[in-house]
Amino acid sequence: MNLTREDFKRLSEARILVIGDVMLDHFIWGHVRRISPEAPVPVVEVTREEFYPGGAANVARNISPFSPHTYLMGRVGRDSAAQRLRDLLVSEKVDPAPLLVHDTLPTISKARVSARQQQIVRVDREKQLPLTSDELGEIEKRLRVIAPNLDAIILEDYGKGFVTIDLMKLVSSIAMEHGLIVTVDPSPRNALPWRGVTLVKPNRLEAFAAAGLEDHLIPGPPAQNIELLEVGRLLLEKWDVSSVLVTLGEHGMMLFERGQSPHHIPTRAREVYDVSGAGDTAIALLTLALAAGFTLQDAADIANHASGIVVGKLGTATLTPDELLAAFL
Repeated sequence: MNLTREDFKRLSEARILVIGDVMLDHFIWGHVRRISPEAPVPVVEVTREEFYPGGAANVARNISPFSPHTYLMGRVGRDSAAQRLRDLLVSEKVDPAPLLVHDTLPTISKARVSARQQQIVRVDREKQLPLTSDELGEIEKRLRVIAPNLDAIILEDYGKGFVTIDLMKLVSSIAMEHGLIVTVDPSPRNALPWRGVTLVKPNRLEAFAAAGLEDHLIPGPPAQNIELLEVGRLLLEKWDVSSVLVTLGEHGMMLFERGQSPHHIPTRAREVYDVSGAGDTAIALLTLALAAGFTLQDAADIANHASGIVVGKLGTATLTPDELLAAFL
C-alpha cells in the first residue's frame, strides 16, 4: 500500500482509549569507575536520567503524535510517581482523566540503571492486586460517559492485575453497544478468553504458549511454517475472534483471519538496536489505522512499518508522522 499525507487526516480523526496496566519508566545512565567498599557491586556515577510513560501509557504515547483524541485508563497510586506520569502524559497530549487512583497501591514504576550501554540493575515498585468490584463499577461509569466519543479501545495487558475477565467482559459489552473496535495485546501470565474482541496481537512466544505448542523454530518463510500456521488456526478457535496478528520480530508479522488465507507481512526494520516497546507501537498504530477506516491488511502493514522504525531507536521510543510517511516512500 501507499501512505499519503491525506491519510494522516483520517488518522488524526480517530478516537482511541487505551485501557491497561500503566507504568512509569525511569532510565538512569552513568559511568562505573570503581567497586563499592561496602559490597562487591559497581558504583554508578549518574550522568543522565529520564522518565517516560510505560506499559499501557506507552501505547497511548505512540498514538498521540497522530491523533489528538487519545485517552488512557488504568490505575495509579496517590504518590509522586503518579503526578510525574500525569505531567508526562499531558506533555505528550494524552488525556489522563480516565485514570483511577488507588489509596494504598503504588504507581507501578521500573528504574533501569545502565553504564556503558549495559543494564546493571532494574528496580521495580509494584504491588499486584486485581480490580475490586467498586473499581469495576467506577470503570463502568467512566466508560459509559466516554464510549459515545470513541472509535476504538485497546486492552493492553501486562499481567499486573488491572485487566481481569470481568473488565474484559465489561469492555466488550460496552464496545458492542457502541460499535467500537476492540484490540488486545495479551499477557502470557493472564490467560483470558478474548471472545467478543476484534483482534488479538500476541508476539510469537505468547502465541505458541497460548496455543499450547512448542516452537521448534523451523527455518524458512513464516507462511510455510506448519507449526506457526497451526498456532494461528488454534488461536482463532480458542479465542473465538475474527483475527489474530502474530508479531515475529525480524520476520515481520503473520495475520490470521477467519475464512481467509494467512497473510505474511515481511519486516521493515533496516537496523535493530532495541526491540523494547515495539509491541506497544504495533498495537497502537494497528488500532489507530483500523479506527481510521483502513482495511485489516493495510492497518497491519502500517503497524509493521511503524515497528520497523522504533526498533532502530534506543529505549522506549515512539515515531513521528513524518518518519512513518518516509518509510512508505
